[in-house]
Amino acid sequence: MKKTQRVGAIIKILSDCPNRTFGLKYFCDAFGAAKSSISEDLKTVKSIFSEMDMGFIETTPGAGGGVKMVPYISDEAIKELQAEICTRLSDNTRLLGGGFLYTSDVMFDPMLVRRVATVFTRKFQNKNADFIATIETKGIPVAVMTAFLLNLPLVVIRRESKVSEGSTVSINYFSGSYDRIQKMSIAKRAIVPGSKAIIIDDFMRGGGSVKGISEILSEFDVSIAATGIVMTNIEPQKKKIEDYISLFYLDSVDEDQKTIKVLPNNQIF
Repeated sequence: MKKTQRVGAIIKILSDCPNRTFGLKYFCDAFGAAKSSISEDLKTVKSIFSEMDMGFIETTPGAGGGVKMVPYISDEAIKELQAEICTRLSDNTRLLGGGFLYTSDVMFDPMLVRRVATVFTRKFQNKNADFIATIETKGIPVAVMTAFLLNLPLVVIRRESKVSEGSTVSINYFSGSYDRIQKMSIAKRAIVPGSKAIIIDDFMRGGGSVKGISEILSEFDVSIAATGIVMTNIEPQKKKIEDYISLFYLDSVDEDQKTIKVLPNNQIF
């Protein structure tokens, strides 16, 4: 392979496997090239990623070292993302009965979800978590993409236990969004006791669901490294959890005036 071909292939490989470390030997064997040539190729790759704001290339020296791509999104790109989603979610045709909003098209938009997940990846890159946790259903896409970008497994907590998951642990929690007691369950074999988790969810009102996730994980002595919420309702101001990061705030929903006000979280930077 020529140098330009190797550089293109390396960019493809690293981009397809974010936060996964590849040893130099991997590229030497794949391209039939010397380590000195691969090292020069990586310098070029590193420069391209930096100039294009595609992420960072990190190298680890030593026999057990290697190279990996760390995803990144700039402050400017985050502001553009916030403005775009705020505009979409403020459309009054999204109003549903009971003051709810239709958000499925946003939460299941692959391109938007990847950008949102990249924000969480940037914020949680150094949390040293062992897995991502979410509760079904609309939080799953962003949780999947965050897990992919951080190179971590995903654990989905169910609202009802499934026979196919074997023995489970279940708890009851109070959901502020639905104003009633609900249930969540998790398969025992899905969790390694004593590990660390990052919680990802699509929406939070009072924090009941997220607190429930934390409580069910505590049954396995799992500590919470961080919590990321796509959108948080401003009211009530006092949530059941305190330490979390949210991209947007749902300020108000007026069914009579048919207005929706969604604000970006300017403190996220």
